Amino acid sequence: MIEIPVHNDKGDAVDKLELDEQLLGGEVRPALLKQAYVRFHANRRQGSASNRSRGELSYSTVKLYRQKGTGNARRGARGSNITMGGGVTFAKKPRTYRQRMPKKMRRLANRNALLAKAVDGEIKLLDKIQFGKPSTKQFSQLLASLQIDRSVLVALSSTQGHEARSAKNLDNVTLTHIDRLNAFDLLNHHYVIAEKDALAAWVEKREENK
Repeated sequence: MIEIPVHNDKGDAVDKLELDEQLLGGEVRPALLKQAYVRFHANRRQGSASNRSRGELSYSTVKLYRQKGTGNARRGARGSNITMGGGVTFAKKPRTYRQRMPKKMRRLANRNALLAKAVDGEIKLLDKIQFGKPSTKQFSQLLASLQIDRSVLVALSSTQGHEARSAKNLDNVTLTHIDRLNAFDLLNHHYVIAEKDALAAWVEKREENK
């Protein structure tokens, strides 16, 4: 079992959450996490790059000037790939970069990414994240009390409340809904902040759906 301290808004440890490594994959699996990370990144690519090859240009094929006697190098057609405005060698064409991954592997990767964060001590749990009004200053003080000085992913039960509005103007802070936690976002941030009950429910739900 991995024990994760639970803090209050002052940064004091008031409780702990025990996570069973077996529910999160047993051990950190670097190959699986890399595959999931690369897949997520690749699936975000548009693949819309397009260049025109020499055969797709409409320039005249008339020789630019005579072969000999001008003192210049020999020149071919205007659309040659070595001329300004000519066709592109090995021209790029629209394509898809999408990669497939079985559903069970995707779900395991999400849980395993959480395990990697827990092993490295990069999960900051709070007993409750609740603000009476939007306050960037109050959220900054919360981060300082948790000794967070690098990028952080804040997983909230609602992204429409005062807490979300308090954090959206802070640098290196990314907001997400707790149900949308995934391996890419977890690995792309140094720290993770969540409520104890919400994270425990996320783990249990993912275990039921694996």
